[in-house]
Amino acid sequence: MADSGPNPADSAPARVLTRFFPVSDALRRYASIIYLTEVAVPAGTRVDDYLHPEWANLRFVDGDVPLAAIGDAEPSPAPRFIATGPTSRASYFAAGNMRVWGIGILPAGWAKYFAISAEVFADRLCDGAAEPAFAAFAPLLDKLRAINDVDAAARTIDDHFVAQLAGAPRDDPEILAAHAALIDDDLASVAQLAERLGLSERSVERLSLRAFGFSPKLLIRRQRFLRSLARFMLDPSMAWIDTLDYHYYDQAQFTRDFQRFMGMSPRDYAGRPKPILGAAAFARAAAAGAPVQGLHKPEA
Repeated sequence: MADSGPNPADSAPARVLTRFFPVSDALRRYASIIYLTEVAVPAGTRVDDYLHPEWANLRFVDGDVPLAAIGDAEPSPAPRFIATGPTSRASYFAAGNMRVWGIGILPAGWAKYFAISAEVFADRLCDGAAEPAFAAFAPLLDKLRAINDVDAAARTIDDHFVAQLAGAPRDDPEILAAHAALIDDDLASVAQLAERLGLSERSVERLSLRAFGFSPKLLIRRQRFLRSLARFMLDPSMAWIDTLDYHYYDQAQFTRDFQRFMGMSPRDYAGRPKPILGAAAFARAAAAGAPVQGLHKPEA
């Protein structure tokens, strides 16, 4: 896992505010939620945190660009239009004084808006302004900079995505069905997923890589981990053993998964500050029904 990079501000006073804005009815299959994070720190310092694995996101930065890295990559300055594919590893970021608008893209939304396999951008972030797949959304960066009213800015993002639906391909019902199955707590194996979808396991593998970015086996493992992590995020006083999803055999298996997905032990994660994601989990749960994007239930 990447280290904290220059100018960490764990002990410095920082003001962090994250607000969430539900998407319109037209987008509920394709996007989880629109959000705004504002960070204010003393000059020359940064506040850092780790994002858990999630679906894709588009983020638009005004102010100091953050340092960012996925997994073991070295933190480096992020672009102002950050396009991130689905992730299976924690994303480290260190933020200075900045304002970031973002929107979470669900698997059906990836297939709807981006004419490229999700596997290509899995565990990867890029400059959205330089990648043809995301070109239709690059104008949002300048549009958002020019808007001071947060509700108007959120509507601008929503309206832009709705406008792109006119030329988008038809929905793939298999993606929607697979997503619904993946967020079902009872799903435990690829064989069960294939049975629910009425597909061969090989076909499920191809669908999973194209729309979700990872193999179905890894996705099922990721969902099990996120269900456990979400319980801790909503109640950090809980012992890890009490957060475990019932599909875990024991705490040792969970600890291995934690190291795989977050790049650190549960103990290390529990002991570090969470200045951005800690409070945001409660706000997101209230606004979208789940504290983490990977557990979001899209409208069918």
